[in-house]
Amino acid sequence: MQTSITRISKNSKTAVFIAGFFSRFFSIQTLIIILYAFFCYLMLKITLQYIPYDTDTAFLKIKQDVINIPFYKLAFFTHVYTAMFVLLAGFTQFSSRVRKFYPVVHRTSGWIYAVVVIALAGPAGFYMGVYSNGGLISQIAFCILACLWIYFTLMAIVKAVQNDFKAHREFLIRSFALTLSAITLRAWKYLIVFLFEPRPMDAYHIVSWLAWVPNLIIAELIIHKIITFNSK
Repeated sequence: MQTSITRISKNSKTAVFIAGFFSRFFSIQTLIIILYAFFCYLMLKITLQYIPYDTDTAFLKIKQDVINIPFYKLAFFTHVYTAMFVLLAGFTQFSSRVRKFYPVVHRTSGWIYAVVVIALAGPAGFYMGVYSNGGLISQIAFCILACLWIYFTLMAIVKAVQNDFKAHREFLIRSFALTLSAITLRAWKYLIVFLFEPRPMDAYHIVSWLAWVPNLIIAELIIHKIITFNSK
């Protein structure tokens, strides 16, 4: 009897240890970081398809009708080549540890993020949106996305300069939610095609809005503390 109790006690301690280990190293934040790193890796693979410079590969194979329109190639490659900088620099802005112990990193990555979005990726995305697949429905969606992306990022900088850091963080959350549309667009596209097998243009109509509208809704829920997330 005593031996059985001892075994149960040891098993309980082992179970508690294992549960503690996983709760410590596999928290929600950790899983989010792992998923984010995975999707960044996928985005990097997409970017590398265009290195070296090639105008007849991957996505551009279906854009040959607009590839020679003035500035389209400039807009496309600017948008593609700056995507990774925005994804990486933006993610660092939400770490309280970085803000506290590495303020120079926080400020520098923040300025990199803002300059790239406002001066490069945002305008390039707007120009690409004008010639988006799917016609007017998709074009409106992507152009609105680009305008809001630039506006939210610009307002985040304005509020930081004004020392209104609460509003700065709120606008940055909105901005980064739209940055994540690069990831969510592809995730929704794969999911919708897998589940429903729609016609390509129908899928594009849907994902052109799904890519960013739900992101922005979630951002507002976070800002108003309906969804809570403790950054580390």
